[in-house]
Amino acid sequence: MTNHTVTARRTPAAAAEGVGTEAAARVADVLLLFAAGPRYLGVSAISRELGISKAVVHRILRSLVSREMLATDEGVPGYRLGPAAVALGASALRRFDARAAAAPVLRRLRDETGETTTLSGLVGDERVYLDQFESRHEIKMTVDVGARFPLHAGSSGKVVLAFLPEDRREAVLALPRAALTDRTVTDEAALRAELAVIAAEGVAASVGERQADAGSVAAPLFGPDGEVYGSFSVCGPAYRFTPEAVERYRVLAREAAEEIRRSWSWLQDSVPGAE
Repeated sequence: MTNHTVTARRTPAAAAEGVGTEAAARVADVLLLFAAGPRYLGVSAISRELGISKAVVHRILRSLVSREMLATDEGVPGYRLGPAAVALGASALRRFDARAAAAPVLRRLRDETGETTTLSGLVGDERVYLDQFESRHEIKMTVDVGARFPLHAGSSGKVVLAFLPEDRREAVLALPRAALTDRTVTDEAALRAELAVIAAEGVAASVGERQADAGSVAAPLFGPDGEVYGSFSVCGPAYRFTPEAVERYRVLAREAAEEIRRSWSWLQDSVPGAE
């Protein structure tokens, strides 16, 4: 009997498909580095992290910049996520089930407090307004859904920052902190002290820190894996945020946070790391 060796040959179409898949994977890997790493990344850092040549990295970055998935800032080395990537992330967050889970709770919280309630999602090292339930008061606070803000300014951002994993929190704290109003906390020591209190109490309050003459109380929004996903807030004109009102809203916000968290219980057994 004659033995024959059968050699599988890749057709040109199959070979092209393999190359295309590998290229797409590299592009995805580059974008994922920006999602999980520091705000700015350079060619050398990406090349070293992913084990691909600088020439390949440069081609990928150039392509992503042309599509506004990445961007550069004058005078700052490296690349950052661009507006198209942020819009894509915000769109995904809007479709995340947490929005549906939070909606009835935030609507009731609006009715209980008489003030506008908002939902924010974490996007990179910033937060984005995803939804709001407007106060029925003639004088009220409203937000621009889709607007982005730094995490150090105001209760909605600080409560997220307080519950981020340590490495991500440290990366955010290493960034420049702009004063959005004359009450924005920019001193690192003061901000760290406040974050420790927020983490212990599970809720944050601020008046005039992000927007002058506006007050808010916020609580973290956790996903089924226990990671902080964003935050929700009660917000309104500062003159209505008396110490008594703020204390009442803090209690209501904690209760609402726990209710939203419990709504994830049916998923916890299927999510790795969930508790």
